[in-house]
Amino acid sequence: MKKLLLFIYFISALNASILQETIDSAPSGATLKLPAGIYKGNIIINKPITLLGKEDGVIIDGGGIGKVITINSSNVTIENLTITNSGTQMHQLDSAIFINKSKNSQISNCKILNSLYGIDMLMVEDSNISNNFITSKNNDIGLRGDALKIWHSHNNTISNNTIDRVRDVTMNYSNNNILENNHILNSRFGLQIAHSKNNLIKENEFRYNSVSLMLMMTQNTKITNNSIQSSKGAAGIGVMLKGGHNILFEYNTLRYNAKAMYIDSKWTEMSMKRYIVNNEISYNKEAIHFHLTIRNNTFTHNEFVGNIDDIVKSTAGFETKSNVVEYNYWDRYAGFDTNGDNIGDTSHKMYQYADRLWHYNNKVKFFYGSPVMTLLNFLAQVAPFIDPILMLEDKKPIVNPTVSMDALKD
Repeated sequence: MKKLLLFIYFISALNASILQETIDSAPSGATLKLPAGIYKGNIIINKPITLLGKEDGVIIDGGGIGKVITINSSNVTIENLTITNSGTQMHQLDSAIFINKSKNSQISNCKILNSLYGIDMLMVEDSNISNNFITSKNNDIGLRGDALKIWHSHNNTISNNTIDRVRDVTMNYSNNNILENNHILNSRFGLQIAHSKNNLIKENEFRYNSVSLMLMMTQNTKITNNSIQSSKGAAGIGVMLKGGHNILFEYNTLRYNAKAMYIDSKWTEMSMKRYIVNNEISYNKEAIHFHLTIRNNTFTHNEFVGNIDDIVKSTAGFETKSNVVEYNYWDRYAGFDTNGDNIGDTSHKMYQYADRLWHYNNKVKFFYGSPVMTLLNFLAQVAPFIDPILMLEDKKPIVNPTVSMDALKD
């Protein structure tokens, strides 16, 4: 196997306009070390190469036209650069960096500014996107692009990035990726994953997004140790789960959301789908909001504290079926623990009463929390005029959440 001879080029900022020529003339495997200065963008990389800012202040400027950097090769590294001023054409996916059918590439320690899309990844494998700051153009949120657009891309690691004021981060038809320790703020969909499988989402921070995490038709997805807080807007959803199979959601914190978790499942779905385990779900308006049916969920060892509603269902009908609910702590549980095993003597039942019109009538929500509604709710629980609907029942509720529950876990 031939060894590539590594050439190191030093490019003067005064010769910024010849960056493309220098890339074209460099041998495969070369490292171009760029001193501070402004370099003309719209460059195309068709060979394995490294673009390295050897000091701060190295700027690649797209001039407001098209894609700033296009990568059409594997084994490309871009490090310590500021990449700015992409075009504005949404249909052209104008972006700071477009990675096209690449393997073993790396984008690290870069700032992506004033670019419609941040990093557009098409059929990218075994690559690393890390320690970058990414923001979009100062448009209305729906007219910004995605910080990361990941399409048919597998076995990549996305880590330690800060993403602020973009539209979305999207990942479609992409498998075996790791997204860890990223900070995603002030966007529409913090992370949207669709038709993908075997992905790991861990130790990320999501704040001030309209929907922090949305999963649609995903399989074998693990979501662990994430902080999901303060989802904003009328919807304000922390996590939305639609369809999918074998989703493990564990050791996450959901706080201060309008809806901490929104689950949209069909009454026809078969077998267990979602495992929601060891999470803190606290101080939300609604802890768990079911859209159509309550079916095929496992809720164990979670803590529900300070939520206005623990369980909400937005449509009437469809029976509760095939759920496992046990060993959760509910601050509304009013039972006793006479034998001291930290498990309530009676089950904790959550009903939908006839008065709770706001669960499926947004106009009535205006009166939510008013004295009249509070009184109606109390009367409905004491003396319901029709039988309430049982939504969930925790048959083994935890009484004291501060006591170790390791002995209770299977």
